[in-house]
Amino acid sequence: METFAVVLKEPGSLALDRVALAPMGADDVVVDVAWSGISTGTERLLWSGAMPPFPGMGYPLVPGYETVGRVVDAGADARKRVGEYVFVPGARCFEGVRALFGGAARRLIAPQARAHGIDAALGERGVLMALAATARHAMAAPGARTPELIVGHGVLGRLLARLTCAAGGAPPTVWETDAGRRAGAVGYAVVDPETDPRRDYASIYDCSGDSDLLDALIGRLAPGGEIVLAGFYKAPVHFAFPPAFMREARLRVAAEWREPDLAAVKRAVAEGALSLDGLVTHVESAERAPDAYRTAFTDAACLKMVLDWRTRQ
Repeated sequence: METFAVVLKEPGSLALDRVALAPMGADDVVVDVAWSGISTGTERLLWSGAMPPFPGMGYPLVPGYETVGRVVDAGADARKRVGEYVFVPGARCFEGVRALFGGAARRLIAPQARAHGIDAALGERGVLMALAATARHAMAAPGARTPELIVGHGVLGRLLARLTCAAGGAPPTVWETDAGRRAGAVGYAVVDPETDPRRDYASIYDCSGDSDLLDALIGRLAPGGEIVLAGFYKAPVHFAFPPAFMREARLRVAAEWREPDLAAVKRAVAEGALSLDGLVTHVESAERAPDAYRTAFTDAACLKMVLDWRTRQ
C-alpha cells in the first residue's frame, strides 16, 4: 500500500511525495486523513535544521503530529473502530523515510490506541487537540498554579488563557510584542510587555521559545513564584543566578501531553467549556504543501495552518 505524504528531504526542502506504507497489524487502524496541522514550533525547527538532536531524528522524514480523519479499515482486533472519526498524534507507518512525527499524509496506519475518537463536527479544528492537551498538561502538574502571566499570544498562549478562564481562575495577562496578534482575546487582556508595570506575578507561563527571556521574566516574579517553560527551546536556557536567588524562583519544564490531558480537553470541548474557534486562520490544499509550510513559518498573521487532504487520492 502507498500514500501521498509531506516529505522533508532536508532542511528547507519539502515536497508532496508518494511513500510506501508498512503492512497493517491485527491491532492497527487505517485512517483516511481529512486534515493535518502544521506546528510552528517543532516543525519549524525541523524545516530550518535547528531542531536539537532527538532519538529517531534525521532526513528524509514525514512531519506532523496533528491529524484527523476517518478509520476506513482495521486489523482483526480493531474492526469495531471502522467508521470512527479520530485524532492521530503522528504515526510510524512509512517505509523508506523517517517518521519522528509522521502525521502529514493522506493515509495513516497506526495502533488503535493512538487513534482517539473525536466529534466529526469539529472539522479542521480537531487538529488543535494536541496543542490543547499540551496546554492542559502544562497547567495540570501537582501543585501548579493557573497562569497569571502568559508570554505569547499564539495558539498555545490562547489555549492556556482559555483553559485558565474555563477553570475559574483569574483572567491572565498575556504579553505579545506583535501588535497584529493582540486581537482575539475573550475575557483576558493582551498587552505590550513594555506597558506592563507589574512585578509580582506568582505564575508565568512562557510560550515564546526564546531562551534569552528568562532574566526578564524572573524580574517580574513574586517571591517564591514559578516560571513554566511551555514552549520548545532550540538553544540552551540561561539566566543570572542572583535575581533568581533573591526571589527563590522556581522553574518547571512542561513536557509532552499524556492521555489524561487529551481526555480532559475532549471533555471540555464537548461540554462547551473550551472553544477551539478562531485559532485555525489558514487552510491550504495538501497539493500546495510547500507554500503552506512557508506561510506557516514566515507569516505572523498565520496562527495555525491546516492542510486539507480530502481531494488528494
